[in-house]
Amino acid sequence: DAVRALEREWPDVLVSDIGMPGEDGLSLIDRIRRLERARSAGVAVPAVALTAYASDEDAVRILAAGYQVHVKKPIEPFVLVDILADVLDRRAPSSGSAAPGAREHENDPAD
Repeated sequence: DAVRALEREWPDVLVSDIGMPGEDGLSLIDRIRRLERARSAGVAVPAVALTAYASDEDAVRILAAGYQVHVKKPIEPFVLVDILADVLDRRAPSSGSAAPGAREHENDPAD
């Protein structure tokens, strides 16, 4: 459904879970990055992985797949809003891998 929606309208930012039935968030971001290259879009849609996959290894894998930020669940809504504002401010070129500045977010309300 997400890919069909992207074909109709390109978003300003993508927030996706990783563990989903059918297609997981890693294959979703791969499809999105391939669509960007096909569209010759110079800038990747900022992508935030909001997930319960919280290990350091999960974060590395998620960022390498093409998300700019790895956010561990649960998260306070105001913290997510701050993360989205931050990721929109630092849009990066699409490369099919983690963008410069890709990071794991610790969900610290002081951020």
